[in-house]
Parts: sequence; C-alpha cells; structure tokens
Amino acid sequence: MKKIILLLVIFQFFSCTRKDSNFEKLRGIVKADKSISFVKAKALATIEEGFDAGNGYNDLVFIRDYNTFIELSLSVHSAQRIKNNLLIFFKMQGENGEILDVVMPKNKLSPEEKNMKYRSNFAPDYAGDKATVETDQESSLIQAVYKYIKKTDDYSILEVEIGGITIADRMGIAINFLRKHRYNEKYGLIWGATTIDWGDVQPESDWGCLMDENTNLAIDIYDNAMLIVALNNLIELIPEMEHKFGQFKKQLVENSRKYLWDSKNKKFIPHIYLDKSPFPEDFNENEIFYFGGTAVAIEARILSREEVMISLKEMERRIKRAGASSIGLALEPAYPKGFIKNPQMTEPYTYQNGGDWTWFGGRMVNQLIEYGYLNEAYEHLKPLLSRVVENDDFYEWYTIDNKPRGSSGFKGSAGVLYNSINALEEKLIK
Repeated sequence: MKKIILLLVIFQFFSCTRKDSNFEKLRGIVKADKSISFVKAKALATIEEGFDAGNGYNDLVFIRDYNTFIELSLSVHSAQRIKNNLLIFFKMQGENGEILDVVMPKNKLSPEEKNMKYRSNFAPDYAGDKATVETDQESSLIQAVYKYIKKTDDYSILEVEIGGITIADRMGIAINFLRKHRYNEKYGLIWGATTIDWGDVQPESDWGCLMDENTNLAIDIYDNAMLIVALNNLIELIPEMEHKFGQFKKQLVENSRKYLWDSKNKKFIPHIYLDKSPFPEDFNENEIFYFGGTAVAIEARILSREEVMISLKEMERRIKRAGASSIGLALEPAYPKGFIKNPQMTEPYTYQNGGDWTWFGGRMVNQLIEYGYLNEAYEHLKPLLSRVVENDDFYEWYTIDNKPRGSSGFKGSAGVLYNSINALEEKLIK
C-alpha cells in the first residue's frame, strides 16, 4: 500500500512539473512575441479614430460591432463618451422595445443615407436603421452595457431614465421584444430570416438586409447563443432579473441543445426552417459547419469543455480542407455559387459566405483562453496577429489565401484581438 501511495505521489510530482514546464515555455514565447505589442499599439491607434465600424462605414456606429470593441474604446476614450454612445441606442429604441442596428448624426448623413427611416424625439440629432433579417441587436446592446459596467464599475448607467424608463428596465423591454416578436413556441427559441451563420444578409434578395415577401424564416444557433449571453450578463448585473428571465434563459439553453446541436455529428445544424428552405431540396445544408455561431455558443456555455475541444478539432480539420489561413473562417464548406443573390457572396468563400474574419476568429481564441486551452489559443491567435503586422492594418475579412478585403481600419477586428491578447497575458504573465 505504501508503495502504491509513493508511486502516486511521484506521478503527480512529474505531472505537475511537466505542466509547469509547458506553462513557463508558453509564457516565455508569448512575452517574446513582438507581434503582440505591435497589434495592441495598432488597435489603440485605430480606435482613436472614432466609433464607426471601419474606414468604409462613414461614421455609422453599428451596435453589433460596437459591442466587440467597447473595451478597447474605454482604453482610449472617456467613459462618459462611451456611455453617451450606448445611451443613443436606448434613446432610439422602438416603442415595441426593438433596438436598431445603426445610428448616425443627421449632419453626417450622405445623400444615400438620408433615407435612414428611424427617428426619435429623445435623440433629435440622430437617424438610425435596422437590418430586420437579423436578431442580435438587442442582445448586442445588453452585452455592450455589461462590458461597459465591468470595465468602469459605473452602475449608475442602469438608473439613467429615458422617457421615464430606466436603462435597466429598457434592457428588459428589449428582451421582451424578442419574446413577443421573434419567438417560436414550437421550438422555444428565437428566429430571424435565413442568414449565413452570424451574417446579416439573406440569400433570397440582392441586398438581403430587410425581410420581404421572399424571406424564409429560420432558427439558428448564433441568434439564440447571443441572447443567452445577454441574459447571463443582465442577470449578473441585476440579480432580481433572475425571476423575470431565469427560466427563459434555461429554456433557451436546453432547446439549443435539443434542436440545434447535432449530437451524432458533434456540430450545430445551420438552420431550422419554420416553413421551407431557400435552397434546393437536394442540398444537404448540414454538411456546413458554422464557425461563428459555434464560438458564441461556447461563450454562452451551451457546450461542455470536452465538446469545446471536439469543436476546435473539427474547425482545424475544416480549415485545412478549405486551405484557409485562420480560425476566422466563417463556415465550411461554403454555399455553392449562385445560392446567395447578394453579389458579395454569390461566389463560394467570399464575404460572409466563407470569408476569413478575424472579427470572429478572435472570439473563438478568447473562448479557448476562457476554457484553459492556452496553447491552442496562442497557436490560433498567431495567424490573426501576423496578418495585422503584414498589412499594417485591421481588415474586415480575408480571402482563403489571406488577402485583405472589405473595410480597412475595421474596429471589430481590433477589438477582439485586443481582448484576446489581454486575456492571454492575464493568464500567463500578469
């Protein structure tokens, strides 16, 4: 018996020593990686330019983008300025509780943007608009408020009143908009138009951002995972919200597992169609793996730690098969040519149809760090950093062969990389 105990002690000693050795080795590699300091400095410089999504977006502030670079913004701009930006979205909130995609000062509207149809007496100097095909605006704003408070400790934002309604209550109203107007009773999940993973373009029309007579309604993991994250955030900020939304959140998690997680193939199915699919009947859509929605589902704690690693291995397999450059790959395989009418996406592996997006790759890296997969996180962070160094900029997306496309100065990419770097350094160095 003593001999067995001695052997166990020796095994544990060498196991811990090996673990410490690997940790120290990674710590040294990360500390010596000059691309990390370069990208952090570049991110801080990029966010000084403002709050638009990127250089191609003409002062338009999108909440889904702002949510991913708000922490970076707080490292450069005053908390009051960031707070005011958040409050604009609440001032523009619809009477039904909905949150807009985008807001912009009226005096900066281009001739094409003057048709932005949303106005509010609470923000008379602003105009706004909404991509009705998507269902992540309400969740994005709540997540952004949470990040603001966690970074500043300014809980007073919750008590700010707009039209006699506090921000705390307005967040609850936003959740109730989704429950009333975007909720399917049969599946117990929220729906939107058919979009490509986290995208905001439907395949049935050329532009594709607004629901119309051609829209096919569908349920996907991204929208539901974003809402679960938002509910986790809301209940943490305001514990009494548990009795209002705790059961709803639990139901979303359970039904995401029940209806969207393919336990046989260990992946999320792309869509549940509430009527019919916009794609040909003989097309097997479940062959496609959605990278972004999976990353957000991991953040929502829908998957176990073991399933996180299974998902990562599947991502790695598909990245290699596609010949892609990073874990930012939007999906694999891409939808075939002509399946999506939007000209940016009709070809496979372009834009949201299989482009390579640091904006989401960085989120997956951050989740690997959260789950303690530090070596894997750094391995997948490196190509995301390298492309910033190589191009001396943050781009919206990249081709399979790593060529930059879309807007330069893309702040969502800067924000998620800044967060990933800080999270990794927090675990290894600080």
